[in-house]
Amino acid sequence: MKEKPRRLVSCIFVLVVSSWFLLSVQAQQPPGPASNVRTDISGEWAVVSNEDQPHRAPGPELGDYTGLPLNDADRQKADAWDASILSQPERQSQAHPVQYLMRGPGPALRILKVLDPVTQELVAYTIAGGFGRADRVVWMDGRPHPSDYSEHTWDGFSTGEWVNGQLVVTTTHMKQGVIQRNGSATSPYGKMVEHFFRHGEYMTMTSTVDDPIYLEEPMMRSHTWRLNTNANLMTFGNPFESVDELGDRPLGWVPSYPLGVTHPEFAAHNGLPFGATRGGKESLYPEYQAKIQQMLKDEAAKKGSR
Repeated sequence: MKEKPRRLVSCIFVLVVSSWFLLSVQAQQPPGPASNVRTDISGEWAVVSNEDQPHRAPGPELGDYTGLPLNDADRQKADAWDASILSQPERQSQAHPVQYLMRGPGPALRILKVLDPVTQELVAYTIAGGFGRADRVVWMDGRPHPSDYSEHTWDGFSTGEWVNGQLVVTTTHMKQGVIQRNGSATSPYGKMVEHFFRHGEYMTMTSTVDDPIYLEEPMMRSHTWRLNTNANLMTFGNPFESVDELGDRPLGWVPSYPLGVTHPEFAAHNGLPFGATRGGKESLYPEYQAKIQQMLKDEAAKKGSR
């Protein structure tokens, strides 16, 4: 009679050990289907400007296209661009384009969930922040992107999906807009893909803009925010009022630089060869440093031969 309790105890022990082993193995396994892995990004976020801070505030100098894969057409457009165009009445309340608004001189963000009132399923995220009410909607309900002939807007049309714990956002139908506040631009034919991933109270986003018109290869950047539970971001609702800032200019004046103008001041101020400030895909890679050194030697040789 004593043997049965012993066997029962042994069986219970084996079951407990087996269960513990299975749980331990499962804990070490990779996540299940990507659609089941989600990292919520809602909340209010303060910007952490660790990436390219001088380019974000106060902003890049004219002619500084370093780190940008611009082609010749984009360089020509940027050289002719004059920031005074934003003082025209019809542009004073112009929002930052979506290709740039998540970067800007900030911005702090408010990200809210939009839930179906009946099923409580996530329909979309709304993102508010940046200059000029540069608000966004990221649709999470699987809807398709519109026709190629649909309207292009400053915020474009964005859809999101969960991939390996990241929120992947694809944006199309963007207006032509700057990617740097010195005229560097992308065309309305560009496509942007963003990856949002959260690690504790920090959120990082990498964005890739692929533009067949103005970029030699996709442009990639990263941005970081920190959760700010005390933000109370109330400034996004402030209205803009258009005023006359061009009283000394003739009617119809369009701020611009003539075609063919270049801006060598940035290169001269920083002791760089002018060619090294013109951007292009070649300039994005480490081996370009050797070419810069050769440019400096060539410039020194020219000066010495004069």
